[in-house]
Amino acid sequence: MFSLALITLALTSVVSFATPAKRAPALEISLSAPTSVHSIDDIKVTAAVTNTGSEAIKVLKYGTVLDGNMPTRSFTVSKDGVLADFVGIKLSVDMNEIGEEAFVTIPAGETVTVDHEVAPLYNFESLGTGMYTFEPVTTFQIIGDDAKPNAFEVSAASFKVDVKHDVAARELKVLDKRAKNACTSSSYTSFISSSYSEGKTLASIASSYVASNGANSLFKSYFGSTSTSTVRNVLNNVANENSSSRTLNCSDPYGACTSGVIAYTVISTTNVYFCSLFYSEVTTSKLCSGTSVASRNIRGGTVLHELTHATSGTVDVGYGCSYDQSLGSSSPSQAAKNADNYNCFATQVYASTQC
Repeated sequence: MFSLALITLALTSVVSFATPAKRAPALEISLSAPTSVHSIDDIKVTAAVTNTGSEAIKVLKYGTVLDGNMPTRSFTVSKDGVLADFVGIKLSVDMNEIGEEAFVTIPAGETVTVDHEVAPLYNFESLGTGMYTFEPVTTFQIIGDDAKPNAFEVSAASFKVDVKHDVAARELKVLDKRAKNACTSSSYTSFISSSYSEGKTLASIASSYVASNGANSLFKSYFGSTSTSTVRNVLNNVANENSSSRTLNCSDPYGACTSGVIAYTVISTTNVYFCSLFYSEVTTSKLCSGTSVASRNIRGGTVLHELTHATSGTVDVGYGCSYDQSLGSSSPSQAAKNADNYNCFATQVYASTQC
């Protein structure tokens, strides 16, 4: 027999804004989960997020405990100090095209409750049975008084679940099993192929720029005190990417092409899937005339973003070049892990040196 007794953890947040705010919002998060289970299928985590402040808070839900639908990373999972690999999906999001459905607005004094199933999202099988530690992803991207996304840090406690028996790997739910792995549209295939080449070139140019200029002001604006070798390693992994097994796809079998999503990477396979928004993005040369770095609509930049997920395990802390720079100044460790920082940095390097 196994215990299904639930433990509820009251987690009071400690908040900080990357940019000044009139009043820091107050959140309280409580998590409910079984303390002991027979199977990973029985790990059901409920997150209750309460706004204890006097004003409503608008939060981007992707990749946080507020999103129970998308198979994104809401927790860090480990056993005996060893991380369980995340095998769900990581996204690239266009903040200019995103709809209200991608956000959760929590009115003052109210609570939003979200349920999570984690079995298909982490590789429990490789670590075996035993006591697992779950730590919530604690960086939120909220819309501040200036209507722009701001970094919002939450200090939250971890919780433990003892898995007694079944840790066999589960597969992500595929919504359209008829979807083909590779793109069959010749126009989309050509678009993806050109974008792939442009993404690798962007990464190469950015890596060479860092090698020549070191941690100059542009580098520090995106990565702060991060070592140049760390950033160059990620960029070089993209520039030198030559996998014969990874596919670039124009289908959406996982149903992730929702509001504002440009593309996503399935981490278990590192295959990349492009959504309809991607095909309205433009070539890198448009940075010289026709678009801006801040517009974040360079198709090669999107490919670079996704390939950092596939080749270096970057995460999605948040999106948007101003947001990326706020991470660089307030949390270099987060900036170094955030895929979008590499996207915006590389496009800004191109605009600064090639135009």
